[in-house]
Amino acid sequence: MARRLARLTLDNLSDLPLGCASCAFWELDAVRRQWADEAGETACEKEAWVSRALLEWGSCGRVAYVDGEPAGYVLFAPASYFPGADAFATAPVSEDAVLLATAMVFPAYAGAGLGRVLMQTVVKDLVKRGGIRALEAIGDTQGPGRRDWASRAADTYGGCVLPADYLLRVGFKTQRAHPRYPRMRLELRTALTWRDEVESALERLLGVVRPVRQPATEPSPRVVGGRVVGAGSAEAQAARSGRPPDTSARGRSRPVRGAGAVPRGAR
Repeated sequence: MARRLARLTLDNLSDLPLGCASCAFWELDAVRRQWADEAGETACEKEAWVSRALLEWGSCGRVAYVDGEPAGYVLFAPASYFPGADAFATAPVSEDAVLLATAMVFPAYAGAGLGRVLMQTVVKDLVKRGGIRALEAIGDTQGPGRRDWASRAADTYGGCVLPADYLLRVGFKTQRAHPRYPRMRLELRTALTWRDEVESALERLLGVVRPVRQPATEPSPRVVGGRVVGAGSAEAQAARSGRPPDTSARGRSRPVRGAGAVPRGAR
């Protein structure tokens, strides 16, 4: 299966499930959300929110594709962009954190690891931005489990609040406890360390380890043209460096008798 992650924009907003693409649970406060529901304007409010977030803050979500088909998405931004979060007893979100509003993996792709991939992508994005220490989310202790996804239709499954057990599986810890809606936190530094440890373990498992480099052995000294050519000789050093040998008196090696040298009496 070929996986691809794309930034959430107005162009691919329609790739979200129908109920999610027109949902403004997090994007509007309770009063404005009720008005939008009665007027049938929630889809327009969602588009306006995405446009505003992209212009003011930048990328606010990711959409996952498998073999070209939508398979999941994640939505995140500073808490000020999600006034709907103020209705929870465990609000507000910490000042050094970004709010993970919701995430979804389509039923056909549940259990394939896409949820963890989406979280890792969000963490990488926030680390690149700088000045952000954590990712926080409101969890639902009574949210649907993994086995419940397959029995739901593509436009009705899931909910606006992430299941607490899903957040725990991808590395979140409880920041502020609550019987139903705890606020949970994922430290970016911890998430990166976990990723590095997993990648290192996979390399050891697969044997993808760089071989230890052995030091090069020096060539044995030998006699060439009446001169001693060894590991430290000028000729050997010149051969290794590609430079011409030093022909000065200091750079010449002493002749060796019996190896091409002419005795004085024979001249």
